[in-house]
Amino acid sequence: MTTPTAASSTTTPTAAGASAAAPVTASPSTSPSQSPTAPTAADLLDFARKVAADHALVGELPLDPEGRTWVRLEGPGGAEAWLIGWPPGAETGWHDHGGSYGVFVTAAGELTERSLSVPLPTEGWRSLELAEGLDRQRILPEGVGRAFGREHVHQVENRSPTGHAVSVHAYYPPLPLIRRYSRKGSTLRLEMVERPEEW
Repeated sequence: MTTPTAASSTTTPTAAGASAAAPVTASPSTSPSQSPTAPTAADLLDFARKVAADHALVGELPLDPEGRTWVRLEGPGGAEAWLIGWPPGAETGWHDHGGSYGVFVTAAGELTERSLSVPLPTEGWRSLELAEGLDRQRILPEGVGRAFGREHVHQVENRSPTGHAVSVHAYYPPLPLIRRYSRKGSTLRLEMVERPEEW
């Protein structure tokens, strides 16, 4: 298991409420089928929990009252990992992870995740009418996390009106792209596909 260490101390704020997930700077060089040492979801979750419990590391993350801040971490087995600070009201917007699986753990404060309980087709559509009963919601207080699969679609929010939250995220393979969606009632619309070179 790789010891959690910051790979960079640079932080970049984004606007509170912006539809932005943790940015990435590199595309994957291998796929899980090419690497016999690819970390499992359990490995990623163990890593994220250890980082979240490192109060000294978490406390070093600068927090911005206007936007999210983040620092890249050295993830296990070539995984992409981030420590992210969330000001009150910050959220990611609906998105997926381009076929990567991953985890996140709340290190401070509380986050709310809204997700869909079924996989979506990845190509060939611009909007979908969702059936009733597909929405799921989880509240993740400090120390609580979750793993998700390759087809996971969600949004994450800090609903606190006054307090920051901090979380640890890890993905494998490193994110090849992020699809961003808008949601109006039961209609989910694909708005854009972001690739690493755009970040």
